[in-house]
Amino acid sequence: MKELSVFIDESGDFGEYSPHSPYYIITMVFHNQDASINEALDHLEQELSYLSLTDHCIHTGPIIRKEENYTLMTIQERRRIFNKMVAFIRQIDIRYKCFSIEKKHMRDIIESTGKLSKLISSFIRDHYSEFLDFHDIKIYYDNGQVEVNKILSSVFHAMLPAVEFRKVTPSQYKLFQAADLFCTMHLLQLKLNSNQLSKSECAFFGNIRDLRKNYLKPLSKKEWI
Repeated sequence: MKELSVFIDESGDFGEYSPHSPYYIITMVFHNQDASINEALDHLEQELSYLSLTDHCIHTGPIIRKEENYTLMTIQERRRIFNKMVAFIRQIDIRYKCFSIEKKHMRDIIESTGKLSKLISSFIRDHYSEFLDFHDIKIYYDNGQVEVNKILSSVFHAMLPAVEFRKVTPSQYKLFQAADLFCTMHLLQLKLNSNQLSKSECAFFGNIRDLRKNYLKPLSKKEWI
């Protein structure tokens, strides 16, 4: 029996539009359990242990912005962690999809959640036969925001059979951390499109050309279109 795991992360909030929080993004990482990632996962954990980061939960945004656990690290150290996670993602057989809204175009939370629900529903509808190939679909989410819980539960239960939701913490699954990375990179793409990249974001990747060539373009090949 085929099983599909779906790891979900989000970026932003449903509050009023502000220049510091212009978008809301929901990201999904899809993994067919028939495609083992164990070897790549063991290699990643070994590589992180060489950096004295055993059982480390990779959080992409803070790595780029030098926040939280990464405040005392040099840019070279932070880049090493980030690049190891990117290499892991490129190596394994997964797909992802991002659903985003620009909050300044939304009147209120009702319109925002409605728009995201429509985007996700449309995606499932377009790939309906592929979803039905799986006997079990397990949704992994950390129950971050009530609105997202409502969107996910209503859409998935309405459109697909045999859906099971599991509450998790990001540290439990590297694929949850992969969803966080895809979510952050999608946000960077949106900010790049509107010339809103911060100095710290530009500095981390060296320049915009390298960001596009070495990260955005290769990672986009994993998108489920």
